[in-house]
Amino acid sequence: MAGIVIQQNRPRIEELLAPYAAQIGDDLPGYRNHVYRTVTYAMHFLGNSAELEQLVETAFVYRDIALWTDRALAYLEPSEEIALADNAKYGWGLDPDALKGAIHWHHKITAYRGPHEEVIEACRKADWIDANKGMLHMGMSKANIEAVEAAFPNHGFHDALIRLAKDNNVGSTVGGLIKVVMGIIKW
Repeated sequence: MAGIVIQQNRPRIEELLAPYAAQIGDDLPGYRNHVYRTVTYAMHFLGNSAELEQLVETAFVYRDIALWTDRALAYLEPSEEIALADNAKYGWGLDPDALKGAIHWHHKITAYRGPHEEVIEACRKADWIDANKGMLHMGMSKANIEAVEAAFPNHGFHDALIRLAKDNNVGSTVGGLIKVVMGIIKW
């Protein structure tokens, strides 16, 4: 694959994150950069399709949002509900099935096959790259991953996930991580 296009400022991401900034709190810089990294990877897989950009940006802003809004460890379904409600409320006109699918299947271990496959699979691969800090490349070059990570530093995002697993499970990190895995991993 060719070099990756890195956009340092995506107004839609900033606009969508703004209403949730207070709830995300100190985790916002890490979550924001996680969103930017994964959007960058997914858009690369999609050939930087302008047609899919709004959907991808929206799905990645909302896909983990319920970790903070609902303090939910099984956060996929609550995140989907928030995204679908905002899509309807603000009249974005995004395909609800594609939006829900991009959120619902982003932790799927095996390749996604089905409706909206191109965008859902790009989002799934993008999240896996970032979730394991680039150890699994999912077809992305190491140089591209390094460029994206340099542009959008982690800011403790992965540490925040471990903390949230503990905090949202009443003090047990191990129990919280088990609940997270049971609630979000899809086959």
